[in-house]
Amino acid sequence: MRLRIVDAFTDRPFRGNPAGVLLLDGGFPPDAWLRQVAAEVNLSETAFAHPLPPGGDADWALRWFTPTAEVDMCGHATLATAHVIATSGLATGLIRFSARCGVLTAATAQDGTITMDFPTSSLTPVEADPAVRSALGAEIRSVHDTSEHIGDLLVELADERAVRELTPDIAALRGHAHRGVIVTAAAEDPSRGYDFVSRGFFPAFGIDEDPVTGSAHTALAPFWAARLGRTSLVGLQGGARTGRVAVRLASDRTLLTGNAVTVIDGELLAHPEA
Repeated sequence: MRLRIVDAFTDRPFRGNPAGVLLLDGGFPPDAWLRQVAAEVNLSETAFAHPLPPGGDADWALRWFTPTAEVDMCGHATLATAHVIATSGLATGLIRFSARCGVLTAATAQDGTITMDFPTSSLTPVEADPAVRSALGAEIRSVHDTSEHIGDLLVELADERAVRELTPDIAALRGHAHRGVIVTAAAEDPSRGYDFVSRGFFPAFGIDEDPVTGSAHTALAPFWAARLGRTSLVGLQGGARTGRVAVRLASDRTLLTGNAVTVIDGELLAHPEA
């Protein structure tokens, strides 16, 4: 089976967020095997997809696994999967995915960018847990819970510098959100081509820091749209390794646009029947 490593939300190798992508001929193998492959790939997400019969609501079935668990929604691995399907000549135009969070779509433009259509996250203001304050060690302006398929705490910090220089206590963050903690702040200088910055920490799922979390932008989009007064924005996420996500808020849907590039194309020799 052919296994690719794709850098998502970037147009250059070794930037953005890498994801494993495995396209299957038939249905999904046993979950135990999927988890083993994801642990072996050892990236924040590995995507598994197989084609569905024509005439339905979706063209491909899609699942995502971290090195330790399956997740409900993943943006960068969906982008990576759409990139592989499109560049392999397996689909043109709109690709529809059936996933645990519902039907997601991805459309490839002539310039190679891919726009995904995801459900917009709800945002519920909550009090900052003292343990989270302590683990982050930074001034917190606001905290919001996000919707069930994301399950992150969205934490607004004072400024871009605070986000960039943050060195959280990763072990202490574990257990304080269903999925992880996203910290964010407005861009210091929007003329640099982005409107807000963010970083994501997911120790409960075996990911200390995720370079670019597409699904988190379904919460970042409504959060910053309300503050900046615009529905089309660009987010920059990451610490040492960064990527950009263009977002457009369309009521209960969020459109996420980015590039992807395949960096490794190899063969997986451990078949499920082994």
